[in-house]
Amino acid sequence: MRIPAHSVCTAIRDDIVAGVHPRGSRLTEDVLARRYGVSRVPVREALRTLEAEGFVVTRRHVGACVAEPTEREAADLLEMRLLLEPLGAARAAQRRTEAHLKVLRGLVRLGRERAEHGADEELRALGAWFHETLVQASGSPALITALTRLRLKIAWIYQVGAPADPVASWAEHAAVVDAVRRGDSERARAIAALHAERAVARHRLRAPGAPAAVPDASVRTARR
Repeated sequence: MRIPAHSVCTAIRDDIVAGVHPRGSRLTEDVLARRYGVSRVPVREALRTLEAEGFVVTRRHVGACVAEPTEREAADLLEMRLLLEPLGAARAAQRRTEAHLKVLRGLVRLGRERAEHGADEELRALGAWFHETLVQASGSPALITALTRLRLKIAWIYQVGAPADPVASWAEHAAVVDAVRRGDSERARAIAALHAERAVARHRLRAPGAPAAVPDASVRTARR
């Protein structure tokens, strides 16, 4: 595989989340440079960035390794989600564009259709796309970056069960979109908070070495 040098950090991060580089495994610059078809310089820079993000640690006499988050650190991620997702929904109600609203409505329509037929994997991808669009609608670069990194780390560490009632779950998505459409930031925040609490309850720590269920981007491209 050969990728542009500026994309090395994203590629390594995605592979860590997907379990290609297991937690605790060593990350050698030479090996990574060969894998991604670049020199050691962008790999070294990527490892520094990933260390700052918490995906990588540097160990004495060993070098760069994939991080091994503790249960407390993992719990903190879910608590941060409970705080930031409602904030993102509230900001979206204040700053969304018509383009954001159009995508959100389309996703809700698709999600409700698929929920009726129990298409779990497609619903997972649609849900990820919905939340990504909602945070983009917040118009806050800092919040977008924080939530994007947070969702990746949660996908890396946790496995998530499907909602007991997918139809009801997508009804909550619809209610958030309605509040966003009407510019009701407090209602958008309240519904998003309830939705996040229910989602967090379905999270279970992933066994070390188990691959992450990263949503398939083909759903997104197929529906455009």
